[in-house]
Amino acid sequence: MSPTDSRLPHEKGFHVSWDQIHRDSRALAWRLDKRGPGEGGAWKAVVAITRGGMAPAMILARELDIRIVDTISVKSYNHQDQMDAQVLKAPEAELMGEGEGIVVVDDLVDSGKTLELVRRLYPKAHFATVYAKPKGRPMVDTFITEVSQDTWIFFPWDMALQYVAPYRGV
Repeated sequence: MSPTDSRLPHEKGFHVSWDQIHRDSRALAWRLDKRGPGEGGAWKAVVAITRGGMAPAMILARELDIRIVDTISVKSYNHQDQMDAQVLKAPEAELMGEGEGIVVVDDLVDSGKTLELVRRLYPKAHFATVYAKPKGRPMVDTFITEVSQDTWIFFPWDMALQYVAPYRGV
């Protein structure tokens, strides 16, 4: 944050609607289409990093006709504070192996700590995110949109519809 910018980090917000996450996740699917190691460029499975990767994973699975979907649960945030990443639930070991043919997907890569941990577990997996910040970009193989490191992304599953007062008057 620059000295002239008095906004808190969460006040520099990038609001993502359900329509936008759907469009961007479909764009991610198009980038991944026919790029897997299987026959015809097929992918074996999609593994969502919960919770944020679940919506993009569902869309990737549909668009790329991938029938095997699993999750890995990694906790790296406590409210808005980052902490050391830890695996709470891993996908089936038999499915994963070293990750070959698996697309591991998340909504966002921020610092890269979550993906760094998962990449150590599955070094041959393909890592994809819808959004990427500069610090985490080296951990991602494919992404759609880059945002600045100091931007807070507000995803639709974190928001509620409510009245907002106009800038001038009522």
